[in-house]
Amino acid sequence: MDRSASGAALQRRERDRLTVPQGVAALSLDALSSVAYGPEAIVIVLAAAGSRGLGFTLPVTVAIVVLLAALTASYRQVIAAFPDGGGAYAVAGRHLGRRVSLVAAASLIIDYVLNVAVAVSAGVAAFTSAFPALHSERVPLCVLVLVLITAVNLYGVAESAKVMIAPTVVFVAAIAAVVLAGLLRDQPATEPAHPTGSATATVGAVLLLRAFANGCSALTGVEAIANAVPTFRTPRIQRAQRTEVTLGVLLGAMLIGLSLLIDKFRVAPSPTKTVLAQLANAALGHNAAFYVVQFATMVLLALAANTSFGGLPVLASRLAQDHHLPHLFALRADRQVYRYGVTVLAVLALILLLVARGNTQVLVPIFAIGVFIGFTLSQIGMVRHWRLDRGPGWPGHAALNGLGALLTAVALVVALVAKWHEGGWLVFVAVAVLVLVFEAVYRTYRRIGAALHLGQVPAHPVPRHCLVIVPVGAVNLLTQEALSAALSLGDEVRALTVVHPEDSEAGSADTVRRAWNAWRPDVPLVVLHSHTRSLTRPIVDYLRAVAAENRHDRIVVLIPEMHLPKPWQRLLQNQRGAVLDRAIRRNTDAVICRLRLPIPLHHTL
Repeated sequence: MDRSASGAALQRRERDRLTVPQGVAALSLDALSSVAYGPEAIVIVLAAAGSRGLGFTLPVTVAIVVLLAALTASYRQVIAAFPDGGGAYAVAGRHLGRRVSLVAAASLIIDYVLNVAVAVSAGVAAFTSAFPALHSERVPLCVLVLVLITAVNLYGVAESAKVMIAPTVVFVAAIAAVVLAGLLRDQPATEPAHPTGSATATVGAVLLLRAFANGCSALTGVEAIANAVPTFRTPRIQRAQRTEVTLGVLLGAMLIGLSLLIDKFRVAPSPTKTVLAQLANAALGHNAAFYVVQFATMVLLALAANTSFGGLPVLASRLAQDHHLPHLFALRADRQVYRYGVTVLAVLALILLLVARGNTQVLVPIFAIGVFIGFTLSQIGMVRHWRLDRGPGWPGHAALNGLGALLTAVALVVALVAKWHEGGWLVFVAVAVLVLVFEAVYRTYRRIGAALHLGQVPAHPVPRHCLVIVPVGAVNLLTQEALSAALSLGDEVRALTVVHPEDSEAGSADTVRRAWNAWRPDVPLVVLHSHTRSLTRPIVDYLRAVAAENRHDRIVVLIPEMHLPKPWQRLLQNQRGAVLDRAIRRNTDAVICRLRLPIPLHHTL
């Protein structure tokens, strides 16, 4: 029976994990949707050199796809070497040192948060472009979209992936239709924008490097699958690797296809239409198919935030397991959801959206810088991995990762220089702050471990003289249950009550003593007088006085409380237990035990 129940539970957990199609939908939307702005980022730079500059769109895109292939191959190996997830953080931690790994983790976390804010605001921007009357409502719309995506992810990883599959398929099919129809056309159905006026720049190495760095924004999200390997169904490594390869092939094909059309139709940036919209117009014409492409792009941009919701909580879990974040980030709820990671990600993204007022262009200058820090450290770490592993074909693998490290490092430097005055420096400040937070948490956990003598065999348990003090208010069932529990906890028990000189006869010291003596619980009652009507101060002073006597090895304060069945009924309680708890913890070394006694309420009296 136990074995069958365990097997059923295992099957349920597996159903809540990802298949390959679900993995593409849940973890790849960031990368796939980047074809909506990646090629345009290249064109914006090259257009400064006029038609001659636009002629280099395809070579620059090919260089980016080569980098994509190197990253895909690298992260495929990362998945096999680090099946517990973590991506660049795990690679750097093993081969480059703990502190370097924290830099990688911080950069990825920043990029994940920025990705959510950018994806949501870009999706809403596409929507308000179709319906201009809603432009002034973009901030509430951003909040609404963020809440919906967060709710879906809190419901479950597999469930959120199922929701994302249909939009992903529609978007990929739409881009494929644009590329195929455009390649088959001799002339564009609708003439796109062409370069006008004289070129303001020459085609040199600096311009090409800037275009390359801008276009590399299409590679954000490639690492998310390696970060989230534990969320896949068994065999996890193989499924995650197939998902990574599927992403690389789809993204590479779409980037090359769109760049071919840009080169063929000589598309230039337009203030009113995106490059992708111009290509859809040229390839398909201004008809229903055009609006399908635009709508699919809008939806996928909004849903691209799901990549972060799939990757960051798993990365935060790894950091928590290594004692760099609070351990609660490693806890999973039902349906295999890291709810604390999902919630914190949503809150941080919400703050960014509110600060930027839903304006994507405010966030874009600092977007994608952080991820290249992680890319570069991961590639360098994998080079060291191959040199230490020295398995079959290791020189070729190391050379591939070395090339990837060089390319990502160049992209990082160029992007940082180009975007420094636009807010790029904020990424470095944020990385430094996060690393300091990780270090502070790590030091605290080390001190806690030392205090608990973790890893050491403790001495044999010895009996201690324990005094249990029970604050009481009256003689009733709650008092009886509290004293019964206290008598089982310590070898000496005292009841404690606080009265005020001006209390009515029912609450006076003499009345309380008479009721206690009539009950005769065989537990002494200590009556404390409060001249300021303070409940906590007399009890704290009494505990300090008892502790100063040094007659007891340990003092335990047992606080009895009613636990009413309905949440609204609990609002009727006076919350004295919580007030006492805070005061005693803040001012004494006593051990606190809160006894919550269920009190069933009958409908009739």
